Amino acid sequence: MIKINKGKRFQQAVDAVEEFLRRAKGKDQTSSHNSADDKNRRNSSEERSRPNSGDEKRKLSLSEGKVKKNMGEGKKRVSSGSSERGSKSPLKRAQEQSPRKRGRPPKDEKDLTIPESSTVKGVMAGPMAAFKWQPTVSEPVKDADPHFHHFLLSQTEKPAVCYQAITKKLKICEEETGSTSIQAADSTAVNGSITPTDKKIGFLGLGLMGSGIVSNLLKMGHTVTVWNRTAEKCDLFIQEGARLGRTPAEVVSTCDITFACVSDPKAAKDLVLGPSGVLQGIRPGKCYVDMSTVDADTVTELAQVIVSRGGRFLEAPVSGNQQLSNDGMLVILAAGDRGLYEDCSSCFQAMGKTSFFLGEVGNAAKMMLIVNMVQGSFMATIAEGLTLAQVTGQSQQTLLDILNQGQLASIFLDQKCQNILQGNFKPDFYLKYIQKDLRLAIALGDAVNHPTPMAAAANEVYKRAKALDQSDNDMSAVYRAYIH
Repeated sequence: MIKINKGKRFQQAVDAVEEFLRRAKGKDQTSSHNSADDKNRRNSSEERSRPNSGDEKRKLSLSEGKVKKNMGEGKKRVSSGSSERGSKSPLKRAQEQSPRKRGRPPKDEKDLTIPESSTVKGVMAGPMAAFKWQPTVSEPVKDADPHFHHFLLSQTEKPAVCYQAITKKLKICEEETGSTSIQAADSTAVNGSITPTDKKIGFLGLGLMGSGIVSNLLKMGHTVTVWNRTAEKCDLFIQEGARLGRTPAEVVSTCDITFACVSDPKAAKDLVLGPSGVLQGIRPGKCYVDMSTVDADTVTELAQVIVSRGGRFLEAPVSGNQQLSNDGMLVILAAGDRGLYEDCSSCFQAMGKTSFFLGEVGNAAKMMLIVNMVQGSFMATIAEGLTLAQVTGQSQQTLLDILNQGQLASIFLDQKCQNILQGNFKPDFYLKYIQKDLRLAIALGDAVNHPTPMAAAANEVYKRAKALDQSDNDMSAVYRAYIH
């Protein structure tokens, strides 16, 4: 919980503190066990030096001798004797509490079980808590799944242990649930530096999401060329080391992999098919990654025209908001060219905390619309509850406090309610874009004859909010649709 709203450096610091405390605890335990052993040796020596000791003391000495003998032979239990029938001796209690046998060197750290870092605790507390974690972490990470290794931190010992366990768990989840997700790879956003690709990266579109993505690409050492319809937005990134492209076609022709993140299907098509558009810069081997949230038909059309020119195509819409984009903690849903997905690994690690590969083109678009449909409907319900509390004379703040103590508690809930209570609707996710996603999700349901009544109702509320001039405010401004 400490790290959940923080940036990468803060999270690295927390992980470093946890690692230091874990090592210190291990040293203290080793020292304590050694002290206990020394004390027991002294006590047993004193007992043997007293010729008039009673029967009980002779039994203790005999028991100690048996314990030492069995320890030397590597046995795990003490042979039967009078001490087993009576109360346990101090030596036996110390031995049972010790994590290793005396006389053996401490195990190497790579043999330890999963470290109790907050990252692993978060995973264990989530949907995968029901799975049994296997302690066999000494094998190489890449053996768990050869497609995962390029996302996992192998530079440091402990993150590799954590990620291997996470990787195994995700693989189990895929096999047992039959999910369309082929892989989920944890980003290095939580754990530190990455090795940037040597490929030249282009980026088109510097809106709320694109700006944070480009900033993180530059911070992680990527070579980036930027273009934006409003050229002034490029200035800040030029100062940070980016190069300026005059047109989308120029960016694509001079870069190996070009990403794009624009507002809607029309903007995505215009960017590719319009004058000096992406298609004019595509030639065999050039790669195009569309990160816009659009419908499956649009992304399929774009993929076809890119591939027809010899290019490679990947869709990779992102789930998150402006803050998560700035923090490099987005969730990336990708589909299309699998090889291109892997070529983008360092870029995805820089911009997101997790990425999923979902198979053929169109799958990521569908999944993204479903995710945003759920989010948009939930936001409308939050606003409805707050306004109902107000008109019935209930405290909105108390309602939020109650929700935050229940099963609905989440960062999203708290942040959006705070926006409403404070009257602060500065955009973190534009209202007009969540309404667009609801509309596209409803159309997706229509295409397969599947009912979407909750999304349809929420969509009407957002349309009302747009009519009240809330389009360019945050999605939480849907609240105003209920009070006018």
